[in-house]
Amino acid sequence: MATIGFIGLGNMGLPMASNLVKAGHEVLGFDTSPTILEAASDEKIITCLTASDAAAEAEVLITMLPNGEILLSVMEEILPVTPKGALLIDCSTVDVDSAKAFHAHASAKGLGSIDAPVSGGIGGAQAGTLTFMIGGSEADCKRAEPYLDIMGGKQVRCGEGSAGQAAKICNNMLLATTMIGVGEAFSLGKKLGLEPQALYDVMSTSSGSCWSINTYCPVPGVGPTSPADNDYKPGFASSLMIKDASLAQIAADASGQATPMGSRALELYKEFAAQSGEDLDFSGIITWLENLERG
Repeated sequence: MATIGFIGLGNMGLPMASNLVKAGHEVLGFDTSPTILEAASDEKIITCLTASDAAAEAEVLITMLPNGEILLSVMEEILPVTPKGALLIDCSTVDVDSAKAFHAHASAKGLGSIDAPVSGGIGGAQAGTLTFMIGGSEADCKRAEPYLDIMGGKQVRCGEGSAGQAAKICNNMLLATTMIGVGEAFSLGKKLGLEPQALYDVMSTSSGSCWSINTYCPVPGVGPTSPADNDYKPGFASSLMIKDASLAQIAADASGQATPMGSRALELYKEFAAQSGEDLDFSGIITWLENLERG
């Protein structure tokens, strides 16, 4: 069993770290929130006072942090004490340039590294069924497999360092656009007198079929249980969708690729958030779309 440092024990990080403990690993955890550290202690995670303390004895070091700036700040703090030869696994969702810098800093210190952002939300983190999109060398990806297997159900190596982040932002840009499309379709169907269940039965089995309908339908009481059945309490908050959609636009600007649907989806999510949707699940945008009038 390995000694694992885990930095960032929020809604996603804590259940991921807890699953590693349940699998028999020793996990040294750090978060800036005392409340979260208390909850981590209840999960038999050994809590640390600093990020450096969590890293100092780690064979494997996992980070789950809010953005690239914080990730690189933490890297600056922990690299001097991280044991040579340790493997760094960054599960944060950050911009591609920050991911490249993460790998460069790790390599300069003789450390293995992969970027491995996740898909699957809080439920997937709790159940250990996350999908990891991975960037890094084949050797480092192979080293990471046993730990990712505990926290997730699927691993996809997308290429060399930063490829995982690139895949994540492309995926979530698509998700943003499909959820808005699904919300518009159900809203129009409602105006045309269609029962949501009937429309679901059609779209989920025909050319409109997609994850936003079949797995995460935004209409209460239709399809598998989703945040729509819990007053849109976040599985994946609209504020996080705005973050990911913004990262996609940063990447689009840098690469010169036009993404008109992705750009418009970001604008719509920002409007939704500004009108009380910020703390709702991203699928809750349907409640806003239903009240829009054709201009």
